[in-house]
Amino acid sequence: MKLICLLICCLFLANFHCNQKIQYGNNSEAGKYYYVRGIKLYVEEYGNGRPLILLHGNGGSISTMSTIIPYFSNSYRTIVIDSRAHGKSIDLGDSLSFEMMADDVARLIDQMKIDSAYIIGWSDGGIIALETALRHPGKVRKLASTGANLWPDSTALLPDIWKDEKKYFNSQKNSPKITNNEKNSWKLFMLDWEQPNISLASIRKIQAPSLIICGDHDLIRIEHTVQIFQNIPIAELWILPNSSHGTLIEHPREFYETVNQFFSSE
Repeated sequence: MKLICLLICCLFLANFHCNQKIQYGNNSEAGKYYYVRGIKLYVEEYGNGRPLILLHGNGGSISTMSTIIPYFSNSYRTIVIDSRAHGKSIDLGDSLSFEMMADDVARLIDQMKIDSAYIIGWSDGGIIALETALRHPGKVRKLASTGANLWPDSTALLPDIWKDEKKYFNSQKNSPKITNNEKNSWKLFMLDWEQPNISLASIRKIQAPSLIICGDHDLIRIEHTVQIFQNIPIAELWILPNSSHGTLIEHPREFYETVNQFFSSE
């Protein structure tokens, strides 16, 4: 499943954290809560310069962006978010959608008194980046989206990944979800099982220059990533060689150099 693949990346990062002095995602000196659209959204800030927002994937948190924070915080005011219902941004509500999460990003930008920001999104974070550019065009200067999909079926995900998700859904759909953790985990799974539902026609309305990325062994089909690139008016495509879904984890320096060049170009 998409979520399981991200959890494998999290295990990689657990070892990475052992060698880090800064505990990204649990840094009281950099962390702050913002009251955003009914929840307390947890945010950490690093560095100075042009504002840049980092958005993690399903089941992740600020800590899963740890490999690239040190690179980007040397050049940008790097704002890293625990998305709604993830990490320290607790949301006990029944519903969750990418539109809700994009609206959270836009409201945060307003609360931080930022006119517009660069955005990097990974996996579900990449979907949120695209939705933010769609729903709040004036708030996104440029975006980089890696490992995102527009719809949740086997034409977007590799068929085996989609079949695993279907098998999990069928095995768990009638199981009672009692604790808050069980309810939240199911809510996150259902987010990816039922969503997103973004049409190619809609992304033609995206105004922000966009760098669309996937790994050459990504769990998102390369053909689907190419479709996203082809339908955004101002876009570049980067298929990262020798990479799976975790492009920014597996190749952090190359990821920084390429994305920074894209953001810096006029």
